[in-house]
Amino acid sequence: MGMAVWRRRSQERPLDLFRKTDEIMQQEIRPLVAVDIIEQLHRQFAILSGGRGKDGAPIITFPEYAGFSDIPDEDFLNVVTYLTSIPSLEAASIGFVIVIDRRRDKWSAVKASLTRIAGAFPGNLQLVFVLRPSRFIQRTIADIGIKLYRDDFKMKVPIIMLNSVSDLHGYIDKSQLTRELGGTLEYGHSQWIHHRTAIENFAMTVKTTAQMLQSFGTDLAETELPNDVQCTEDLLSSHTEHHDKLKDELKLAVKQGATLLTCIREPVTRSSTSKLSPDELENVATVERLLAQLDETEKAFDQFWSKHHLKLEQCLQLRHFEHDFREVKLELDNLMEAQAGFNDIGDSVARVEHLLKEQKQLDEKGQEPLEKAQSLALHGDQLIQNNHYAVDSIRPKCVELRRICDDFANETKKKYDILRKSLELHKQLDKASQWCEAGIYLLASQAVDKCQSQDGAETALSDIEKFLGTSKEHQLSNPKEFYNQFDMILTPEIKANALKVLQKLEDVQEMFDKRQASLKKLAAKQTRPVQPVAPHPESSPKRASPKSTRPATLATNRRSAEIPCPPKSTSEVELSKKKSVKKTKGGIKIEVMHEASQGGSSRVLVMSESEENLCTRRSHIINELIETERVYVEELQSIIEGYASEMDNPDLIHLIPSALQNKKEILFGNLPEIYEFHNRIFLKELENCIENPELLGRCFLKRKEDLQVYEKYCQNKLRSEALWRQCGDSLFFQEMLKCSKNSEGTAELEEALATVLDIIKSVNDSMHQIAITGYEGDVHELGKLLMQGSFNVWTDHKKGHSKVKDLARFKPMQRHLFLYTKILLFCKKRDENTDGHEKSPSYSFKNSLKVTGMVEDKRSCIYPLEKQV
Repeated sequence: MGMAVWRRRSQERPLDLFRKTDEIMQQEIRPLVAVDIIEQLHRQFAILSGGRGKDGAPIITFPEYAGFSDIPDEDFLNVVTYLTSIPSLEAASIGFVIVIDRRRDKWSAVKASLTRIAGAFPGNLQLVFVLRPSRFIQRTIADIGIKLYRDDFKMKVPIIMLNSVSDLHGYIDKSQLTRELGGTLEYGHSQWIHHRTAIENFAMTVKTTAQMLQSFGTDLAETELPNDVQCTEDLLSSHTEHHDKLKDELKLAVKQGATLLTCIREPVTRSSTSKLSPDELENVATVERLLAQLDETEKAFDQFWSKHHLKLEQCLQLRHFEHDFREVKLELDNLMEAQAGFNDIGDSVARVEHLLKEQKQLDEKGQEPLEKAQSLALHGDQLIQNNHYAVDSIRPKCVELRRICDDFANETKKKYDILRKSLELHKQLDKASQWCEAGIYLLASQAVDKCQSQDGAETALSDIEKFLGTSKEHQLSNPKEFYNQFDMILTPEIKANALKVLQKLEDVQEMFDKRQASLKKLAAKQTRPVQPVAPHPESSPKRASPKSTRPATLATNRRSAEIPCPPKSTSEVELSKKKSVKKTKGGIKIEVMHEASQGGSSRVLVMSESEENLCTRRSHIINELIETERVYVEELQSIIEGYASEMDNPDLIHLIPSALQNKKEILFGNLPEIYEFHNRIFLKELENCIENPELLGRCFLKRKEDLQVYEKYCQNKLRSEALWRQCGDSLFFQEMLKCSKNSEGTAELEEALATVLDIIKSVNDSMHQIAITGYEGDVHELGKLLMQGSFNVWTDHKKGHSKVKDLARFKPMQRHLFLYTKILLFCKKRDENTDGHEKSPSYSFKNSLKVTGMVEDKRSCIYPLEKQV
């Protein structure tokens, strides 16, 4: 719901709340107050003593005043009008009693007083008492004058002429007359003026206060509630401050009225025998009435303020709630957005475990905003229970907060379920893949020579059966159960990976089935024991370093990213081609292959003349070749995706040592190019040879030029790891040749073997070539490198004795020669230690010789050279 403007329109109008002030507010504004005519009142030519006639009529006394006739008409009228306005309406309606005291004056003064009163008295007259002049002549004149001029006075009330105050007492009780008229009524004119002024001021204060309250109430009723927290706080503070000031004004007014009431009652308080005059009693009643009105006005104002203040506080609560809601909603939206972007379900066990960790971190991160949301929703419920005026705005927000919390919790649970399923799936796939790898390794580790005997075949069969007994623990369920179990997470990529593993399981199972069938045939045949044949002593090369030693069996030449070093020289490669053949009486021939390049080990291959057995072995060899090719491609892919590509990931740059940063090309060389060749081309072509093994040689010959990519790779590394991979392929060809004598494709296999060995030689030569130092020219301009190796070099000395020269001629120098199509380079081999590891040779350039003039010795297949110096 948007930010609504809640207009403060109270159901009770402020005027209704303050109706108790109407009597004050709506009184007719008197034309005169004591303050306005204070000077005229102080002249005391007319007083309202507070006395009453027998019927309660107010008494106005005109005491003796020498300058009465000089009083301006306006002043006289103001004073008389003011005095007649003081008594209550009830008392004034009875009529006023006027006492004119002219005992010390003349008839002229009496006449003037009667004439002025008759012409200007604003109130109702009941009786007029005149104390005639006391002197005899003036009294006589007064009696005559009153008879003559009575009609001129135009008074509709009786005028009673009195000779003394005693006569007056017969009409008015002494208690209602002042001491000047022989009465007992206490009257102080100054005090009377003070009381009147104070009462009128208090009445004006009450009226002003009521007006302020009414105005403030009207302002509150028309106030629009702000839409933000700060403005609401400011408004609440401003209204509270104004309210406090008005409350202070009320307190002052009440205090003022109480003080005035005490002053009026002071005579009674001083003396228990004293009594207040009727006018004083009316003053007391007036003040008490004003105080009562103030009290009622204050109560009404407090009630109205309580409602308004509650409204403002609820408004502030609402604004705080809305502000907190916006903040929490933003956090929840960001949280939900982060969760919505968390769609990856992983493509490996490590990745899924990492995603589970990230999901847990997101879950922990979301606890704080979720707790805020729940707390805010509870706060909203409390506001609703407290009858907040904006229930329709608060309730939907509470519902939305709880909905988002529930959505996050449900989505989090769903994510956890998916990731756990994904983890279970990938663990199953990994276990199945590992089982396949273990199976392939088991098949590859079963040496062919050991399997030719009955015991060897039975042992191999036992190992296979024992291994196959573990298949139920690692193999996947049938496809239907598999899809039902993992349907919620089967993305196209995972489906492809699962299908790949399933295919791999089928392939491995098929390999085991074929191996079992072959081994069962061998176990059933009573073959004669095979006698190992040791290599000829002079054919055994120097033992290779432990680091470069490889297993002697064919199946263990498996592809991997970690590939050992190549043979050291061409002579060793030539030596590896030599073989000795012996035949047994049973028609079985034994071939001894001296693998000088593999540390001097030897192998014995027993081959049967049976065509069926040869076909089975060819099938095994081609299947193992293809399987190792697949493993090799997968491992190349894992290296490129898991290491090479991740070096460009900006999130992982901090994990890479500074020495390796920006060294991707050096570290991996043209490995991506090798991967693309094997993955897109070579593997598929090898797989096409499964049904037609005779096409294997043609496949290698076709890709002779493409296989030169390893030369660039090896040149990038001081110790080439790719060379042994090619050596492994050459051994496959040797085995295939033994199983393919006089069959289709044999010539192509022999040519392919020569091609692979030539590639090995080329790569090996290039590795030595890049170690040449000191040659000022570009070795790439010297033509193709035909041969390289260590030789003894003799040289003639032109200077010195002939015998010395003859002696020097027969002292050879050790030189490493590089024969190119254009030139022959003479270098000195230098072995250098590399961080305490095995020696890495370099070749220091010494001299060169153009190729023209050289003679080939057919007998030794080397180039004997003699340099005349």
